[in-house]
Amino acid sequence: MKKSYLRKKYLEKRESLSDEEIFQHSENIFRNFIEYFKPLAQQKVHIFIPIHKFKEVNTGLFTDYFFSRNIKVFVPKIVDTKLIAVEIFADSKFELNNWGISEPVSNEDSGVLDFDYIITPLLYCDKFGNRIGYGKGFYDGFFESVSKESKKIGVNYFNPDENIDDVWEGDIPLDYLVTPRDVLSFFNKGLE
Repeated sequence: MKKSYLRKKYLEKRESLSDEEIFQHSENIFRNFIEYFKPLAQQKVHIFIPIHKFKEVNTGLFTDYFFSRNIKVFVPKIVDTKLIAVEIFADSKFELNNWGISEPVSNEDSGVLDFDYIITPLLYCDKFGNRIGYGKGFYDGFFESVSKESKKIGVNYFNPDENIDDVWEGDIPLDYLVTPRDVLSFFNKGLE
């Protein structure tokens, strides 16, 4: 299937989810992530702040857990058309940007490139780790700049059931996908 078709389809599927379903799915995704990856103190996690109007996975569950366990937390911020990684703390200040998205007040790029985990937003991911985001390419550029050892992990409400036909050579696939039901690995270019 083409990205444009899948983007529309999964935006509609996500839009149909109730607040209760989003809450429950987010909790299951969080639980699956923690049980599978078992993050440790002093590890570095890059994680997105959810856009609530787009019904994204509630990553607040993750950040609260990370802060309580001395895991370092970094979030994306777009500065001059580039995605940077800003380190945040439990008392960090946030503001709404021009698109109504919450982001840290700080514009200071942490310079960190060796994340242990990069928890990534997406609309859909196929069984090869190819992801569909919102079409801006920010994460592909970011993935290109970080350590190859950083685990690129998508979180989504839906398991893969359709392949993406129009994968571009600059698209960088995920290493894992965490859903409410499963943790899927793409290291063999297909589901393990």
